Amino acid sequence: MQFQLNEEQLMIQKAARDFAQQECLPGVIDRDENQKFPKQQVMKLAELGFMGMMVDPAYGGAGMDTVSYVLAMEEVSKIDASVSVCMSVNNSLVSWGLEAFGNEEQKQQYLTPLAQGRKDGELYIGAFLLSEPEAGSDATSQRTTAEDMGDYYLLNGTKNWITNGSSASVYLVMAQTDAAKGSRGINALIVEKNWPGVTVGAKENKMGIRGSDTHSIMFNDVKVPKTNRIGEDGFGFTFAMKTLAGGRIGIAAQALGIASGAYELAVNYSKQRKAFGKEIMHHQAIQFKLADMATRIEAARLLCLKAAWEKDQGIDYTLSSSMAKVFASETAMWVSTEAVQVHGGYGYVKEYHVERLMRDAKITQIYEGTSEVQRIVIGRQILK
Repeated sequence: MQFQLNEEQLMIQKAARDFAQQECLPGVIDRDENQKFPKQQVMKLAELGFMGMMVDPAYGGAGMDTVSYVLAMEEVSKIDASVSVCMSVNNSLVSWGLEAFGNEEQKQQYLTPLAQGRKDGELYIGAFLLSEPEAGSDATSQRTTAEDMGDYYLLNGTKNWITNGSSASVYLVMAQTDAAKGSRGINALIVEKNWPGVTVGAKENKMGIRGSDTHSIMFNDVKVPKTNRIGEDGFGFTFAMKTLAGGRIGIAAQALGIASGAYELAVNYSKQRKAFGKEIMHHQAIQFKLADMATRIEAARLLCLKAAWEKDQGIDYTLSSSMAKVFASETAMWVSTEAVQVHGGYGYVKEYHVERLMRDAKITQIYEGTSEVQRIVIGRQILK
């Protein structure tokens, strides 16, 4: 087994760390407080090639491996999870899904600008539309419909909790074409935001990742050409599940970054804060917290890297990605809460960053498959 990163991976890790410190840290509290979408930071990510990290250079991507993607996601997430979730969705859910299952025409038209993160000098990113008011963890209960009209589908319905909802130019939409077929009647459609009948709802006022733009998206008689269907008729649910399996690696890496960021802040604070005549790092109660944080983070990191390595090797990573996601997200929640505790009263105010990391951590246990769903996936895999 090889635990050492290669030179290219180390360079990518450093580039992501430098970007996070120099571009994301300034103004991160203000963006969180005022729910400002980090457009400038996302545009800079595009310049670095981080919005299409794993996409073939033939389609405008950087051609990096999944391990490099995990490393970059961790570094960005240490500082601003609102930036990293935009990065994750565009890489894992949108670009990867189009490259893996889209046809050549779709790749040329949509994947290339998505991988570059820009088109005609403007921001160009994607969103993944699966969740609905009545279809969260139960993704088969799609109420959004795509009626077959011959040369096109007539799309109607509402999607909820859509990351990049108002900033995306392209939506990958799951919709039910034949309800009698259940999950086999769902299609995946490429929809452009500026098409007639597409409406972006109000921005959600969230507990965490407040800089990311989360919206409901409504479709009213939207005409979607059949050339914009991904895969064969009825492939939509399979497309969504396969894409989400890779997406879990990205969110696991995000959770890992949140945990790592909170831990680093706690370590630094413990070296500065004095209590009972000495720095609190010398108190066993604090040392034990830091020791447990470091151990859980390292375990989460190894799970993330294992899932990424399996994906790069072409091995079935369904089990490893779910394990990484559930463990890393629960680690993020636990570590960030303990980091607030180490900071004491100061941890409860925004100036010290850890309270924001704690709020950001919670969503990693929910989106792209809740912890409960991950345990279902893990259970089914180990009982096969």
